[in-house]
Amino acid sequence: MTEFEDKLAITDLIARYPDIVDGRDFDRLDELFTADARIDFSAFGGPSDSLMGIKKFLRDSLGFFKRTQHMMGLPNISLEGDRARARTSCTNPMVFDNPDGTTTVWLIGLWYDDEFERTADGWRFTSRKQERCYTVTGLKDNPVGR
Repeated sequence: MTEFEDKLAITDLIARYPDIVDGRDFDRLDELFTADARIDFSAFGGPSDSLMGIKKFLRDSLGFFKRTQHMMGLPNISLEGDRARARTSCTNPMVFDNPDGTTTVWLIGLWYDDEFERTADGWRFTSRKQERCYTVTGLKDNPVGR
């Protein structure tokens, strides 16, 4: 593969992550990560764990939210043969219903620092770590357009 093809494949891998997570199809994360991947979500109080542990964490924690939307920025990718690194910004609004019938939005901003490995099945995450930028709470979801 050329450098362009490798970077395109890694960008596609990064782009598939929000579809899987926001679609709540957590077992499909196996398609993106190596079996021994380490994932560190401690920047927002989550665990640093294996893929299996992170899938459980996502099921438990994201179940609280009605909707989430991981909006990924453009990754800055550096290649080193069959290994690569990337830093990607992410803005993630998370919507939940309040007991009084109103809807609230939390908005978090972060970066993902990722490591990848070329495998027989293509590029895969070997490591993913969140770095916190901000958290905004108490926003109201306006039903305009419904």
